[in-house]
Amino acid sequence: MNKRTRLTFHGGARSVTGANYLLQTQNAKILIDCGLTQGSSYSENSNFGPFPYNPKTIDAVLITHAHIDHTGRLPHLYKQGFRGIIYSTAPTRDFAKQLLRDSVNILQREAKEKGLPAMYTAQDLHGLLKLWKKVPYHKKLKIKDIDGEFFDAGHILGSSFITVTANDKRTVFSGDLGNSPNPLLKDIEPIGSADYVLIESTYGGRVHEDMTKRKKLLEETIENTIKAKGVLMIPAFAMERTQQLLFELNELVENNRIPRVPIFLDSPLAIKLTTIYKKYSQDPEYFDLQAIHHIQSGDEIFDFPGLQFTRTKRASIKINDIAAPKIIIAGSGMSNGGRILHHERRYLSDPKSTILFIGYQAENTLGRRILERDKSITIFGQKVSVRCNIRAIGGYSAHADQPKLLEWLRTASHKPNKVFVVQGEEDQATALAKKIKSDLSIEAVVPSLGDEVTLD
Repeated sequence: MNKRTRLTFHGGARSVTGANYLLQTQNAKILIDCGLTQGSSYSENSNFGPFPYNPKTIDAVLITHAHIDHTGRLPHLYKQGFRGIIYSTAPTRDFAKQLLRDSVNILQREAKEKGLPAMYTAQDLHGLLKLWKKVPYHKKLKIKDIDGEFFDAGHILGSSFITVTANDKRTVFSGDLGNSPNPLLKDIEPIGSADYVLIESTYGGRVHEDMTKRKKLLEETIENTIKAKGVLMIPAFAMERTQQLLFELNELVENNRIPRVPIFLDSPLAIKLTTIYKKYSQDPEYFDLQAIHHIQSGDEIFDFPGLQFTRTKRASIKINDIAAPKIIIAGSGMSNGGRILHHERRYLSDPKSTILFIGYQAENTLGRRILERDKSITIFGQKVSVRCNIRAIGGYSAHADQPKLLEWLRTASHKPNKVFVVQGEEDQATALAKKIKSDLSIEAVVPSLGDEVTLD
């Protein structure tokens, strides 16, 4: 009997996005994540093509968390014939439902522009969601001869790293690991036993600013922009970064640490996702106990004086009528779409205004070009000069930096046979692999797209 376990890297190899790993035994085939590859556009052309495996033969998909670069091709998988089971935590399913619904029109528009067939339809998404099962942390799953278990990754609400045991070998898929401690979420759990580990490397060669300083940096940026009578633009990811930001703005406003100015959350998706955060905000399985205490004491942590939710396009346009100073939080987080583009077109050329990045800016995105101080950019076909102040606070990243990634690996109860460094640009992944070898004396490799390994 052939007792080999094979692992193939179909995404997330030498790239931050597109996580997609196939693990197969003699009897079973499972995927860990099935995400969009993203870059200069919402979705790269490669996403529209066929999968490098037969979706009809996949028994199950285990999802680490809801971000589109981990879930975005699931409806396409369904469209191509997948009818197995999808497993994730309850918040992950709730978030993914909203995020994937939000993606339908974007992807259909991009497909039309590129002359490609639609990746999926709303009907495909509807069928997919019927296959999706919610599982709590630490509940053991059985998929033929493969066992799986979810653990808290501390990245976003409901995020997980997943352990998969097959042929007596235990492989850990990190998903994205959080930048613990987080004011809303519980800390990352330890690895425990692991023969092999796939570890993300978004910040594999970097060290974040001290997290204790980030609120002070936020406060200073707000005060300086208000003093200049400018507009503070914050391109924000609809999930986690936005909610963390609201939590800290709530504290600054309620403690009179910043002047009262209008604060707009100009993202219908972020507003919907914040509602999901509220749904789980008193569940100790997912939320930090101190945050729960704030809520139980009567503090509406996602609502405070001056905060306005702009759900409609008309309400978004009317923000222009409000005189500066003001703060605008809008998607998308990398400025590769969404309402933030309208505000950037209007205010990037204003020396009194500021753009504040609080999340990772991938290569080839508009946000990365602004962060790297391109003197002019093009938005909606219009050339826009960049003369505003540019700030970035790395402490708001939802990803662990290099020291925290190494710290997590040290929680393994015994030294893993090998670590595969994934989900990072090549320089970041290579830097982390070298550090793992030098500091932990563990073999670490950076796989390439399509590489297949046997987990002996």
